[in-house]
Amino acid sequence: MTKGKEDRRLILGFLWNCADTKLLLIVLFLIGSLLALFQILPSLSSVTLYCITPSPHPPPPAAQVTTPPDFPLLSGAIRRSFTPIGSAAHLFIQMGAYRGSATSFAIVGLASKPLHIFGKPIFRCEWHPSSSSPPIPSSHSDKFLPDWGFGRIYTVVVINCSFPSPIAASGGRLLLFASISPFSPETTIVSLTESLTNSIPQASHPLPNSTTSTAAPLSSETSARSASASGSPTTPVSSAPEATLSSTTPAGCTKESWRCSGRGWRRGWNRLSAKWIFFFDVDEFIYLQPKTNLDSFMESMAEYSQFTIEQKPMSNKLCLAADAGRTHRMWGFEKLVYRDVKRGVRRNRKYAVQPRRAFSAGVHMSQHIDGKTLHVSGRRIAYFHYHDTVAERDEPCREFVNDTQLTVDGTPFVLDDTLRRVARRVKRFELEAIGPRRTRTRQ
Repeated sequence: MTKGKEDRRLILGFLWNCADTKLLLIVLFLIGSLLALFQILPSLSSVTLYCITPSPHPPPPAAQVTTPPDFPLLSGAIRRSFTPIGSAAHLFIQMGAYRGSATSFAIVGLASKPLHIFGKPIFRCEWHPSSSSPPIPSSHSDKFLPDWGFGRIYTVVVINCSFPSPIAASGGRLLLFASISPFSPETTIVSLTESLTNSIPQASHPLPNSTTSTAAPLSSETSARSASASGSPTTPVSSAPEATLSSTTPAGCTKESWRCSGRGWRRGWNRLSAKWIFFFDVDEFIYLQPKTNLDSFMESMAEYSQFTIEQKPMSNKLCLAADAGRTHRMWGFEKLVYRDVKRGVRRNRKYAVQPRRAFSAGVHMSQHIDGKTLHVSGRRIAYFHYHDTVAERDEPCREFVNDTQLTVDGTPFVLDDTLRRVARRVKRFELEAIGPRRTRTRQ
């Protein structure tokens, strides 16, 4: 009997010790798991403490950021100043602002694309008159992302500030208030400072026959093309602010002094004065087919708010063997005559838009228009693109060939001398338009 009791005590003691060991192991496992979790998520402890223990100090007031003024260079160009707002992924980097009409302003900037695609940033505008009048809040502050899906890190953001009544041209400041979310503190941006002006651009002040180019003259080839566009039966068109903007700006305003101090001039005036605006780069040349001129073609596009233009990509290194030794005296579209004809490649397009029907404008297309869009085939209008030729200061011709068809690095090319055939006419027009001051420029 005694022996049986001792056996039962031994068994119970053994089980009791095993239970203590099991419990101890479970406790150690849970503690280790929690420690590992805190190491993986270090912010969890701070968030928890913040939620349990409120901060004893109130959040600091939002800082007001003032954009440094632009200033002109000796060449007459205006050096822009950019003000980033925020840190790391910037909420908004202002690039410019202008008055669109008596009741609206437009603010253009860059911003973090993921922040605007996956987040909900908030923008609102206020007009602060120079007088002692109270600030005027905007009735609508609409945000547009006009990049049509291009870009991954940053994107263009256009803020359109609409006010319930006309803003008098008596001076004042346009303030933009930006925040990451409805519950985040706002950052104040002084977007525009307007002095006393003599006139405000109005939508009822059109120049119906004007056409504006957005490109800039960076080389001899892009100095004076568009002015002869409406008269030539076969017309290459490139950037010509001297020629095109002269028909849309007030007297005395040039492309360098677009602000025209004392006149209240802004680039937004072009939006209200030009009937069409073309978007293309300085290494791109718009071409109309023979027996077509720009005026008649644009009239045929009147029912559309915008139309896109097909690209013809050109080689930036293949030249004719017959031109060897004299290419330094030839223009780029004279000597680069081989066109990329690779199939199955998605190519960018450029476009023209009627600005009064557009709320914002992208690089390749506008997503925010009132009206129809037409994708024009290359049989009527096209643009030749000479990629990576503007920044290259050395001779672009790297290979001289005699073939009409060839393949280089897996890309097929064909001989296309379309623009080469009209080079003499364009050179003669440039000589008549701006004189011989660029005839000795090395191309």
